[in-house]
Amino acid sequence: MNREATDLAGVRHKSYETLGSTNAEALARARDGERGPLWVTAKVQTAGRGRRGNAWVSVAGNLFATLLFTPSRMDVAPQLSFVAALAAHDAITNCAPQLKTRTTLKWPNDLLIDGKKAAGLLLEAESMAVAIGFGINCAAHPTDTAYPATDLKAEGVPLDIAALAAALSAAMQRRVAEWDNGAGFTSIRADWLARAGGIDGRIRVRLPDRELQGQFRGLDDDGRLLLESGGTVEVIAAGDVFPLMGVQQS
Repeated sequence: MNREATDLAGVRHKSYETLGSTNAEALARARDGERGPLWVTAKVQTAGRGRRGNAWVSVAGNLFATLLFTPSRMDVAPQLSFVAALAAHDAITNCAPQLKTRTTLKWPNDLLIDGKKAAGLLLEAESMAVAIGFGINCAAHPTDTAYPATDLKAEGVPLDIAALAAALSAAMQRRVAEWDNGAGFTSIRADWLARAGGIDGRIRVRLPDRELQGQFRGLDDDGRLLLESGGTVEVIAAGDVFPLMGVQQS
């Protein structure tokens, strides 16, 4: 069962009690001719997924939302990962200002509180449609993950899901306007770097066929990670990032 709603900063909104995946539903609607912007939310996901096909633990009490978006340029659509990360950071810290100094962004699309993952993003595209998925741990978090996790309630900041969703939608509208189909990515990149954790710290990057270690030197002009090792800087387009043992993310 779903219902129409207009509480997400005026953007059209399909709300479900249960879905397999909000991203999958958004993309199915796009294949049926739906054009964004449209929010798809669910109280529970039964087949939530993260990057690289990983499962996303989706229990009641957390926020599961996807924005179906139709950019005018698909060649710059990957930049929306940074736009969405900033919007999630904006929404959480606007609703809970006490978390502002504790909340950082981790490349390519995670949000951390005190170095623990509190939210993740999943960007998927088909034809001229992009599904921008958000999973924010509001009331619960998994414990058996490769990267330490947390939730807002555990950090002492229980937030109302509806209020957080509305703040997220408003933040996405602002950040998408700033991005301006890629014309404003320089500003988005600068804001992302200002909120990033661990810059100049030592990290491990897991790629499909190998692992690399070095110092995180920021992002190039296209948002790719810059990893310095032995005086050489390698440019990485996709991978999983972990702090090296004994090295804290700032």
